[in-house]
Amino acid sequence: MEYLIEDANTHLEHLEDDIILNGADGGTNALNFLESLRDMLQGSSNKKLNLTVKWDGAPAIVAGIDPENGKFFVATKSLFNVTPKINYTPADVMRNHSGDVANILREALLYLQPLNFKGILQGDLMFTQSMKKMKSVESPSGKKEQVISFQPNTIVYTVPENTGLGRRIARAKFGIIFHTTYKGSTIQKLKASFGADVSKLRRSPNVWFDDASYKDVSGNVMMTLGEGEQLGNMLNMARGSLKKSTALLNKMKTDLSEYSIGLNLKTYLNTFIRQMSDIPATGKAVSGFRNYYEGKVGADIDKVKKQETKDKYKKILNDGLRFIDRAGDQVYFAIATYKTIQKAKKVIIDKLNQAKSIGTFVVRGNGLEVTNPEGYVVVDQQGNARKLVDRLEFSAANFTAAKRWDKGTSKVA
Repeated sequence: MEYLIEDANTHLEHLEDDIILNGADGGTNALNFLESLRDMLQGSSNKKLNLTVKWDGAPAIVAGIDPENGKFFVATKSLFNVTPKINYTPADVMRNHSGDVANILREALLYLQPLNFKGILQGDLMFTQSMKKMKSVESPSGKKEQVISFQPNTIVYTVPENTGLGRRIARAKFGIIFHTTYKGSTIQKLKASFGADVSKLRRSPNVWFDDASYKDVSGNVMMTLGEGEQLGNMLNMARGSLKKSTALLNKMKTDLSEYSIGLNLKTYLNTFIRQMSDIPATGKAVSGFRNYYEGKVGADIDKVKKQETKDKYKKILNDGLRFIDRAGDQVYFAIATYKTIQKAKKVIIDKLNQAKSIGTFVVRGNGLEVTNPEGYVVVDQQGNARKLVDRLEFSAANFTAAKRWDKGTSKVA
């Protein structure tokens, strides 16, 4: 398995944003990712990819052996503070934390230590005993079935009660998905690697744990030749539009100031995610971006009182609009590339979503509505990592879903 070495708490970018942040090379990188994933799903890839599922758990928990003293500890991401918050005992937890986080970390100390950690892993909490509920839900065939459900964050996870996995989760008092490994001679020198080998952890009936690696449990995720050809045509179209916008993208990546064209184009395109709508037709998006940029800088001009500052912002605005107008065709093809990468990414995600061992739902009103996993992280042999998330679906879920699925429930014994 290939691991990506990064600093603690590395921020992962969305695949399509690579063209704005890293120019034409970023666009090529994004398309190579998608091409490799297509080959993998067709069973013809000769490139190693590390594909993990993004579980919607919370909070993040770091656990393992302190390299400086050999003691077992648990922590949140505050482990990476200038003054680390590290917990070896329940007394440490009470001193460093409060509320729900303190309660969760006390349970983490109790249940994770018997797993016999040799190093340090980070994971996302999926459930504690009190978070598990018994539900009656309708299966895809229309039949009612009893499931165990838990909702650590936005997504509600469900597992049929009368399955091997369901029985393991029913028995467990603590559930966690590990996704990151840390190595270093001290806490301050820890480096993170995407991926977690949980095979050497000792099994305990009190803990349900797994790694986040993608598993095709359905056996039918493979992409057909026809589907692969359609996706290939899409990627070729994106390569063509990328070539026509290369000069613009490379120029934009060098300027990430507040009023830069690149940064504001990224922000503009992301506004549609927050509005839970698709990016409009490319020509309309180009004119929309011009209006967005003019409106943003214009609003800042109106806010300031000094004429000198107004004049400075007016120059920024005029230069920016002149740049957009002169590079109109390239802006068009840059947005076209962005949209095509999004579309191709959605094809890959939809195929990956066919393999699920655990049901995923969001709360709508007084009921549950089927949704997909939050997304995936893919890492190539060179250590490049990007998020694959259906941002429109998951953002809609995040904005509109109730955060707890507690009504009319009974706890699992």
